[in-house]
Amino acid sequence: METPRKKRSLSRSAHLIRRLAPYFKPYAGVMALDLFCASLTTVCDLVLPLIVRYITSAANDPAMALTVSIVLRLGAVYLALRVIDAAANYFMQSIGHIMGSRIESDLRRDLFAHYQELSNDFYDSAKIGQLMSRITTDLNDITEFAHHMPEEVLIAAVKIVVAFLILCRSNVTLTLIVFAVLPVMVLCSDHFAQKMRKSFRDSRHELGELNAQVEDSLSGIRVVKSFANEDLENEKFAQRNGVFLKIKKGMYHNMAGFHSVTRLFDGVMYIVVVVLGALFMLDGKISPEDLVAYLLYVQTLLTTIRRFVEFTEQFQRGITGFERFDEAVNEPVSVQEKPDAVELTDVKGEIEFDHVSFAYEAGQDMVLADISLTVKPGESVALVGPSGSGKTTLCSLIPRFYDVTGGAIRIDGRDVRDFTLKSLRGHIGVVQQDVYMFSGTVLQNIEYGKPGASREEIVHAAKLAGAHEFISELPNGYDSYVGEHGLKLSGGQKQRISIARVFLKNPPILILDEATSALDNESERLVQCSLEALMRGRTTFTIAHRLTTIRNAQNILVLTDDGIVEQGSHEELIAKPDGVYRKLYQLYTL
Repeated sequence: METPRKKRSLSRSAHLIRRLAPYFKPYAGVMALDLFCASLTTVCDLVLPLIVRYITSAANDPAMALTVSIVLRLGAVYLALRVIDAAANYFMQSIGHIMGSRIESDLRRDLFAHYQELSNDFYDSAKIGQLMSRITTDLNDITEFAHHMPEEVLIAAVKIVVAFLILCRSNVTLTLIVFAVLPVMVLCSDHFAQKMRKSFRDSRHELGELNAQVEDSLSGIRVVKSFANEDLENEKFAQRNGVFLKIKKGMYHNMAGFHSVTRLFDGVMYIVVVVLGALFMLDGKISPEDLVAYLLYVQTLLTTIRRFVEFTEQFQRGITGFERFDEAVNEPVSVQEKPDAVELTDVKGEIEFDHVSFAYEAGQDMVLADISLTVKPGESVALVGPSGSGKTTLCSLIPRFYDVTGGAIRIDGRDVRDFTLKSLRGHIGVVQQDVYMFSGTVLQNIEYGKPGASREEIVHAAKLAGAHEFISELPNGYDSYVGEHGLKLSGGQKQRISIARVFLKNPPILILDEATSALDNESERLVQCSLEALMRGRTTFTIAHRLTTIRNAQNILVLTDDGIVEQGSHEELIAKPDGVYRKLYQLYTL
């Protein structure tokens, strides 16, 4: 009797197989040939016992007149079948496996594309190590699973059905006894199979956690060394590695139980056939030649069952990998385009916040509440205020890194949610405090602002950003390798390269998110000159902690937990005796 848990497991497996099925569609022709080849190999295995039975019967029956010529012809037929079997097996092992690899590649492509679509709120809490594990390790077993699943089901079905029919012709009673053992074997094996599946899933999850631990530790290796905390990191790794080892131990115990049960029933079925077959032969209910053929078919049957059982382990590995893939690709994308979204073109740069409210999650306190503001085309707006007041969040709503909880944001009078994400973000440039440098050359990092740009365009953008001089002094100029995350460059150099990216992009709307707060005074001066050049003629939002960098802003907004509490130019705000901006400025200049 099936338990509710087992029913859920079977239902989940059926759902996952249905989800996987569309990935086979592009390779239907290859799959058909693969299954045809599997059928050919099955024929070869089923013919041998028939040949042996014929030779044995003919040897004991003078009327059949067994001759050397007949034996040689039978041998030639079987040899020809074996050549066909070898060719079919070659196709299955090469082209079939390549098909499985292509399906794995398609799955990995779709998962990576989904990662690109997921919104910032997902990455705010995601572990990169877990995401990497799902796109690499979890899909490693898909090749074998996708390739062998249809094959093994077909081969097992054909061999079991044909073997049953042929064995029934020899002795129905003995056949029914042998096949009565199979359900018991399946039930016992399934008990361990369910445990194996859970073990594989736990193992994959914990491997993701281990990857996250390693990624976190190695990314912060300079901080680790600066605090001499190598022993602490080793201890943290040892703890996580120990948990992983414990799960692996349980997994191998379940695998051992699974295979031991099948081996036990394998032996039980053999001894049942030998003992009962001998008794039936002594009783005259089965002939010696039929018993020999019977034993060969039982061997074929048990080999098939053993092979299918081994595939069950592979199935559990593959299905748990695909299960984690399915969970990842079903992760909802919180920021989505409307079906009738249009391209944003001819941007003038007017931006309106119409009673905008925002909370990161439903039920949480509002980060922004009822913000209303209109920024004219080409206007420079600075946002100041205490940490946590929502300055970065407010700017992140413009390119829809997050969607407003209430109200609307409009560009040139139209809601940003009416535009395609690509065209909207294509007209907005962002310079952040933490500059990310991709592994590659300086040229490639600047080109990221406009993929396919010519070298002349890139050099021109670097000159506008004030970066050309230091780039020219690098060992290989624009072709110099920047190192992992740009470690071979100083903070000021990385920031000017990021500004060159935005110059190359040439967007009408600009967001500067504390772009100079992490720089020394000399680097800040150089970068500030580059930023001022970048800001000319663009609608600009500047988030700043260093208030001296925004004195020339046309409009300064003071943002607190109560929303926009002050607004005006530097001179207007500094003139207010008890103003928030005046107090912030005095604290900064002390």
